[in-house]
Amino acid sequence: MSRILIDGYNLGLEKGTGVATYARNLSYEIGNLGHHVDVIYGNRANFVRDELLREVHFFDSAPDDRFKLLEIIEQIQQAIHGPFTFRAKQIPISGRVITRTFESRLPHFDTLYNASDLFQRAQSAFKLWKRPSQVRLPQKPDLAHWTYPIPLWITKRPNIYTLHDVVPLRLPYTTLDHKRRYLQLLQQLDQKAEHFVTVSESSKRDLVDLVGIAPERITNTYQSVSIPAKYRDKPEDQVSREVEGLTGFDYKGYFLFWGSLEPKKNIGRLIEAYLSSKVETPLVIVGAQAWKADQELKILGQTDTVYASLERRRGARKRVIQLPYAPFPLLVSLIRGARAAMFPSLYEGFGLPVLEAMLLGTPVICSNTSSLPEVAGDAALMVDPYDTQAITQAIRAMDADADLRADYSRRGRERAAMFSPEIYRERLKKVYDSHL
Repeated sequence: MSRILIDGYNLGLEKGTGVATYARNLSYEIGNLGHHVDVIYGNRANFVRDELLREVHFFDSAPDDRFKLLEIIEQIQQAIHGPFTFRAKQIPISGRVITRTFESRLPHFDTLYNASDLFQRAQSAFKLWKRPSQVRLPQKPDLAHWTYPIPLWITKRPNIYTLHDVVPLRLPYTTLDHKRRYLQLLQQLDQKAEHFVTVSESSKRDLVDLVGIAPERITNTYQSVSIPAKYRDKPEDQVSREVEGLTGFDYKGYFLFWGSLEPKKNIGRLIEAYLSSKVETPLVIVGAQAWKADQELKILGQTDTVYASLERRRGARKRVIQLPYAPFPLLVSLIRGARAAMFPSLYEGFGLPVLEAMLLGTPVICSNTSSLPEVAGDAALMVDPYDTQAITQAIRAMDADADLRADYSRRGRERAAMFSPEIYRERLKKVYDSHL
């Protein structure tokens, strides 16, 4: 049994993301392979010696102002001396702090570590010095698998980095990343990394063509999704009550999108196409506004608050609603209760929501670009994401034809089986066996 470290960069305790789901699933599959799983976070829990308080601070969402002076001192030292060697401490999980609130979001772990504000401080160090910082743990892992391109590494151990996509380079107008710094980071990681993992052949081609990483240094493992049976197999009448209570719409009586409201998700064209379709079936959007979201939502005149329903435009009243967030158990019910899921994204490194919908038997409308054809195959109704009229026609077709929905539901379940946890686990095993 080896010790494998993953990062908690995207495993925040507040809300999840697609990359958070990736990291969480990865933690479970590493455990299923029989390895000891270490997870390192960057919360503010390291400034205290008392173990109980360290555990308390780790799960406390409120920052402690007493830490600010220490942070300022460390930032000054960083500016003078260059990239840090960050020291992590173990977080004792004793059960004295009640953590069931985070049950569906915590990864699988054997040991938790924390280095205060690790990821933010590492990014600041890279901005100044253009070099990744080191991390030192009480017990060094046999391998570090970083789930995102972050400027950190473990010395004298193989470091593997998952690069999900290169959206800041392929669609620079859709992100707020500093593009030069982003490219510099990928090039620096190419010098430090033992190997790279990515999640589609589309992303692998981009990493080779745009970043210049040698193709033999990249393994595409794809992704998998595992939805607990207690949510996946919940009785249909219970799911119906949940979605009707939350949205006011009937079971199988609404279209659904979920994800961050950001430009690459193509929400503006989705809403325009939906309104143009003039179907009676409502549209539910689950996701909080991210960067440039006001531009995506301006067609409905909704730019001031994420918590209001999207009803302002005449004709859209009571037809389109937005929920800023849904806990995972409720999100599963919303997916199961949808007539169809819609993802006309401009670009996806993998497209996990498409796989989630197919696994749950919900028909899918998605883009025919980037990685999505690899994931969906012939099991989704695919459209050109830049062609609003094509999206409109797909919405009308899916809304009107129950046989078409049933066919895509069947094909989706069959396709999802090709991305099972067992197949994903075997791909991971090959990567780890080559580098441990």
